[in-house]
Parts: sequence; structure tokens; C-alpha cells
Amino acid sequence: MNSFYRGTIMLIIAAFISESLEFLVNMILARELGEHGMGLYMSILPVVFLVVIIASFELPISISKFVAEKKPELHYNMLKHTIRLTIFFVICFMLISAVILPTLPIFKEYHPLIKWLLILLIPIIAFSSIARGYFMGVQQMGKIAISNFLRKCAQLLILFFVYHTFEFDLEMALLIALATLIGSELLVCAYLVAAFIIHFQLIKSRPKTFMNASSVRKNLLAVSLPTTGLRLFHSLTHAIQPFLVKIALVTSGLTGVMATEQYGMLAGVAMSIGFFPAFIGHSLMIMLIPNVSEAASKKDRTKLVKLLQQSMIITICYGFPAIIIMYIFAEPLTHLFFQSSTPAFYLKMLWPYFLFQYFVYPMQSYLIGLGLVKEAFFHTVWSHVISFAMMYVLGSMPQFGMEGVIIGMNMCAVLLMLMHYFTICNKIGVNLLLGESNLKKTTIF
Repeated sequence: MNSFYRGTIMLIIAAFISESLEFLVNMILARELGEHGMGLYMSILPVVFLVVIIASFELPISISKFVAEKKPELHYNMLKHTIRLTIFFVICFMLISAVILPTLPIFKEYHPLIKWLLILLIPIIAFSSIARGYFMGVQQMGKIAISNFLRKCAQLLILFFVYHTFEFDLEMALLIALATLIGSELLVCAYLVAAFIIHFQLIKSRPKTFMNASSVRKNLLAVSLPTTGLRLFHSLTHAIQPFLVKIALVTSGLTGVMATEQYGMLAGVAMSIGFFPAFIGHSLMIMLIPNVSEAASKKDRTKLVKLLQQSMIITICYGFPAIIIMYIFAEPLTHLFFQSSTPAFYLKMLWPYFLFQYFVYPMQSYLIGLGLVKEAFFHTVWSHVISFAMMYVLGSMPQFGMEGVIIGMNMCAVLLMLMHYFTICNKIGVNLLLGESNLKKTTIF
């Protein structure tokens, strides 16, 4: 358990620095792009994340789970077959993207080069995912922490220098913002792949156990496919959400420009502030997957309960103070972006969404570690179906507008957290207070 704490603390410190840099990046973007430009940037960002998820194929999770569960002698063959599979997948995905992306209507409002930058992002993400998954599995979290820091540091420095040196129109400013994002990923890829090659050569010189390609594919795809489906659905909902919100707000009586501006203040300001403390949750996610996978493979119930307790305590310790601080200081925080009271009002209304989402992060990785990816997927689907219905119905009402949208978002986080928690408790055989359950249940033991 000491290694769990050490790794988590290391990731939290690095993630705090990275999120601080991300906060500064969003401030620079908000001031350079303005309300309308920020709305356009936040509208295209889910598409970028969608490409990232497909390109990674959730290899960091499947590889880390494999490495944590299997003997070291199997690692070399697994990685060798994974590299070959990734090369084939990258070629296919790049060809498909080159055909599909130029036809999508969403790119009409943006510079023509943006779609080609997304295609360039595919091999960058795919190969860095192999290295990231291996280092997660062997719990060398220092390299993961450094890579996260490099990404944000490079993005901040480039944006600050370019925007303060030159003048651009909105279309070119958006192109530079996205090009900088992809350039920072390239830097991370170079670092992780270089470190991975060194480790791969060391593994190659050690005793090895043969494992054929079909077995490797079976083990990886058993985790990657459902996890990718989960992340893909999550990303699709985020890609749809900007347009759903805008349609609802226009139906309520706002103009298209006003709806875009309001969404920019919601996603670019309120949600940037609200998710700032989530770096702790993301650090827990990275640490929990290999630890829960290892404990589940050994049927170590004591460790599983302890890991759940620790992740809940850590989330409570940072989640509640963060929400209180954001609620009290909403106006000073949002004024760092725009001199408007609207984002502060959104930030205050969104406190349930942020708080329950903090709990969702470690629970989702816990479910993956237990092999309950299918359950996590269905939870996500149902919570978003109900949430989107509420967002559209309430958001399209003139008396609610954006307030109705936020109510729907809050409902999504609450439902998702409760479904995750009930499923975990039932699976490991504890009650809601994490004590011994007297109910008849199906557990992993």
C-alpha cells in the first residue's frame, strides 16, 4: 500500500503543476479568442478528444492491466505483438480519417489545415499509448508525471510567445491553438517512446516466455474494446453536447451567437475552474487500475476494500474543500477569464456536477480493474440518456435556458456516481458503508 501512496502522491504533485499550467493556458486562450472564439474552440475540442480516444485504442489501460496481472517473462512478447498491431491499426485509421474528416460539416467554421492536423495526431497518440501503458503497469509513475508536465509546459510557452509576438485573425488564432495542442503531444510522444525503447531493450535481454499473437490480441482486446466503447461513448456525448446545448438555447429564444457565447463561458470558464481539482481524481485513476487488477487477480479482498476506502477518503478530502472554495470565490475566479457575472453563476450552479464527478473518476478505474467495463458502459449510457433529455427539455424553456441545461448536467453526475458505487460494493461484498454485507450477492470470491 506504501507504493500506492507514493505513486499517487507523485502523480498528484505533477498533475497539480500541469493543471495550473492548463489553467493559465485557458486564460490565454480566453483573452486571445474572446467569448465567441472560445465557444468555437470548446466546440471543436471534443472532436479532438474523440480522435485521441480512437487512436489510443485504450492501450494504456489494457497494457497496464496485462503487465500488472501477468508474469514479467510474458511482457516482451506482449509488447512486440502490440507494436505490430498498433502499426496496422494506425495505417487503417489514418486512411479512414483522410476520407471521412474532410467531409464533416463541423470543419466549415475552421481553418482547412485543422482536419489534417487531427490525422497527424493519430500516430502520435497511438505510439505514446504503448509506452504509457507499460510504465503504468510496472508502476513507474515518474515518467507518466513528467510527460504530463511536458505537455502543458510546452503548450503554455508556445501559446504565450506566439500570441504576444504576433497578431492573428480569429481563424488563424484557432489554428495556432490546436496546432500547439498537437505539438505538445508530439513532444510527449518523443519522450515516452525514447524511454520505452530503453526499457524494451532491457526486457529483450531477460528470460522470456513465448506468447503467440492471437493470445496477446485476445488479452488486450478483452479490455481495449469495451473500454474504448466506454470512452468513445463518453467522447461522443461531449462532442454532441455543445450542439445540443446551442439548439436548446436557440429554442428558448437566444440567437446562435448568444448561444455560442454562453456555451463558451460554461465550458471554457466555469468547467475549466470546476475541473481544476480533478487532477487528483485522474491520478487516482492511473494508480488504481494496475493495483485493483493485481488484487482482483489474486482475489485479495482485503486489499480491494482498502483501495476503495482510500480512494473515497482522498476524494472527500479534496472534493468538499474545493467545492466550498469555488462557491465562495466564484466571481474572482471567473473574472480571471471574462469580466462578466454569468460564468460565476454557472460555476455556483454546477457544484453537484463537479463534486460527484470527482468520485466517478476513481470508481470508473476501479470497475475496469475488476473487469466490470460492461457495467461501467451501461451506467454511462443510462446516465447520459436521462441527462441529455433533461438538458434539452429544460434548456429549451425560456424560463430556464442555461439553468435547465446545468440541472441536466448535475443529474448525470449524480446518477453515474451512485450506479458505479452500488455495483462496486455489490461485487466485492460490502455494504454502502464499506462494512461486511449480509445480503446475498455475487462477488469475485
